[in-house]
Amino acid sequence: MTRYLRTRVLSLFLSYRSSHVPASNLVPLHCLLSTTASFSTKSFSVKKFLVADCGLTPEQALKASKRLSYLTSLSSPQATLAFFSGRGVPRDDIAAAVAADPRILSASVGRVLTPRFTELAEIGLSPSQIVTILSIRRTGLVRGNVQFWLHTLGGYHKLLPLAKLNRELLSASLDKVIKPNLNTLQECGVSACEIGGISLYSSRLFTVKHKFLLGAIAQVEELGVERGSGMFRRALAALAFMSKDILAGKIQLLRNLGFSQDDIVMIAKKAPLVLAKSDKKIQQAVDFLMKDICLQAPYIAQRPVLIMYSLEKRLMLRHSLLKLLRQKGLLNVKWDFYTTASLSEKKFVEKFVDPYKNSVPGLADDYASGCLGKAPDGDASP
Repeated sequence: MTRYLRTRVLSLFLSYRSSHVPASNLVPLHCLLSTTASFSTKSFSVKKFLVADCGLTPEQALKASKRLSYLTSLSSPQATLAFFSGRGVPRDDIAAAVAADPRILSASVGRVLTPRFTELAEIGLSPSQIVTILSIRRTGLVRGNVQFWLHTLGGYHKLLPLAKLNRELLSASLDKVIKPNLNTLQECGVSACEIGGISLYSSRLFTVKHKFLLGAIAQVEELGVERGSGMFRRALAALAFMSKDILAGKIQLLRNLGFSQDDIVMIAKKAPLVLAKSDKKIQQAVDFLMKDICLQAPYIAQRPVLIMYSLEKRLMLRHSLLKLLRQKGLLNVKWDFYTTASLSEKKFVEKFVDPYKNSVPGLADDYASGCLGKAPDGDASP
């Protein structure tokens, strides 16, 4: 565009010269060319608009402006902003919606925002709730889906976090996808409310292909976790999106570490999330429990939560502290390792830190530093 304008101006300049116009009346060529260059420069700042008018922080505005680089003017964002304000949406909620999805500022007031606000207001959502929903899903949003989930989950406050994790909840077919999946889950003794918030991906079970869901259920049952059991929904949420090859690799790793098939079934039943941990973390935890604590595989399988605990900030830290107290002759009773590892942080400190902090200088500070992942710098030592 700029090249075309420069060429056009140059031809006009030459035509003026050939028509014997006095040179004193001619506009200097460099002035004409600089004017054409300014035609291609935006005369507005998206970042300033996002901060001053929409209420975003400078950091949010910088990030959001990159997703609005296609704008050629502020007319559409200004119209959208005026629409939200006119509908009574508070400034903070507008800012949150724009930060979540800056492209909401480009939504057509007539074709998108007006009908969406009307539909969602009719089912009882407030202006603030509506703009938040629209920041999650505008295109493909189905009013019936919103209404269905509000009823099924028990309200907007329960729908919102799930919709943020899986926006397909607001657009997938109710009759072909969502309802068949929910029916199957209910047959397994799992309700929508129970499984929705278990993990980051668990809400995707509502919108996957039905065949996929059936395969995931079969995979969990093959591990020995029965439908209707308390751990079934956790096992399903943890393992549904894990490929068969990866799951087989986890099982083989446990076998290599000394667990029998019965042990593995016990682990899957009691703490299926163990199988969702990385191979490295599983091996490090089991190596510590077997070699440093001298625990046997059946003992660990009966208490698989031990593999779930933080190795550095819980297992190793508590073991070192108890070992220190024994070496100093302050702890004569032999405690079961699982008992000490499973105590809440508050109870552990009350029982094994506070009573001995005067006898062992630096004990409390070093333990607190260890819980934060920092190297101890106190005087506590064997």
